Amino acid sequence: MGTDSTILDEAWQVLEKSIIYYNGHPVGTVAASDPSAEALNYDQCFIRDFVSCALVFLMKGKTEIVRNFLVQTLKLQIKERQLDFLEAGRGLMPASFKVVHGKHEEYLLADFGNHAIGRVTPVDSCLWWIFVLRNYINTTGELSIAHQPDFQKGIRLIMELCLVARFDMYPTILVPDGACMIDRRMGIDGHPLEIQSLFYYALRSAKELLLENVENSYINQAVEKRLQSLKIHLRQHYWLDLDRVNAIYRYKGEEYGETALNQFNIYSDSIPYDRLSRWLPEGGGYLAGNLGPSQLDCRFFALGNLMAILSGLTTPEQSLEVMTLIEKRWENLVGQMPMKICFPALEGRDWEMMTGCDPKNRAWSYHNGGNWPVLLWMLTAAALHTGKPEIARKAIQIAAKRLQKDEWPEYYDGTTGRLIGKEARKYQTWTIAAFLLAQEMIEHPEHLSMMVF
Repeated sequence: MGTDSTILDEAWQVLEKSIIYYNGHPVGTVAASDPSAEALNYDQCFIRDFVSCALVFLMKGKTEIVRNFLVQTLKLQIKERQLDFLEAGRGLMPASFKVVHGKHEEYLLADFGNHAIGRVTPVDSCLWWIFVLRNYINTTGELSIAHQPDFQKGIRLIMELCLVARFDMYPTILVPDGACMIDRRMGIDGHPLEIQSLFYYALRSAKELLLENVENSYINQAVEKRLQSLKIHLRQHYWLDLDRVNAIYRYKGEEYGETALNQFNIYSDSIPYDRLSRWLPEGGGYLAGNLGPSQLDCRFFALGNLMAILSGLTTPEQSLEVMTLIEKRWENLVGQMPMKICFPALEGRDWEMMTGCDPKNRAWSYHNGGNWPVLLWMLTAAALHTGKPEIARKAIQIAAKRLQKDEWPEYYDGTTGRLIGKEARKYQTWTIAAFLLAQEMIEHPEHLSMMVF
């Protein structure tokens, strides 16, 4: 690629300095090490933040930290049923943890969202944990770790949490707003794509990792059944391209019964047809951000679409159409920094109502249309997986020009991501790891096999 070695050297130095140690052993990385800002909870290890770090550590043969992370976070998982509303549900993994130094010993203190802004429980943590576990096994060949009784129980509890406790009859998971990477109110409550894509990956992983025995039999059967239903549901009902938009445009409302075409009673007037028909290119398409009764969220969400490609949720043809959309709408979805977390941004009255007038999520900032460098690793992986390495190379070149100079910020603002985020932390660990990870995949694409289905 020709990336300046000084950039890579600095990135590695900062990443290694971010490592958290517990009883003398590495167990994770802090979220950010910005000396100019108050630590808040950025001095903790977030499960979702550690994913890109775990992958790059694995690719470089530094497997101890990933194994320790998996073992220690599994110990923090809620194992008992809880009826108290103040306690997290069984099977849930923490959003983050930190090492606390007591008088005579160290211990790990977990946060399940009870200290987070908005107090939102992290639904995605347990799904990312399974993602890291599968990648650890594929890299090291240590399948025996997943076959240990505590790991089998941990996987089983996660599956129970996702498969059993529900109040609807869709194959998707029903979650509150802010339960994923977009962890502030953004109108994605219900069945957001990001959670469904991660859920699909976790189901496929559980199918590989759970033993065939009496204890797992009911979970294995449920996983097999849910996988097929979830795949069909998302491929059919979430997919948007010009043909699909035309079909929705001609929907009839108030249909009843099993033969209804408009199963979710979506009203034509709620769809931004003029914008979509102009914006969607020939040969391009994507999975919508959300779906529910009388609701089709037509925003493009990067993480959900890219993870759908890596998990095999989208068909090979759909995966290519997503990458075609990114290519042909580069200024909208990538611009000056890979890449935009969602498009378009909520503005005006929509921003007021759906974000609660959140000043951090003003239009084209933070989760509301901001550009997040951490998404570079997923974009690179999806590009390589679909046979479009030129997309990855172009994106890495853009990132290489700015990230070191800008001191590795958390996110960028503006319609094309030209501005460093108004409240962005610098020396953001997952930004650094994502850049290193993208570079490593370009130079050694064989690594990709450990993460994709």
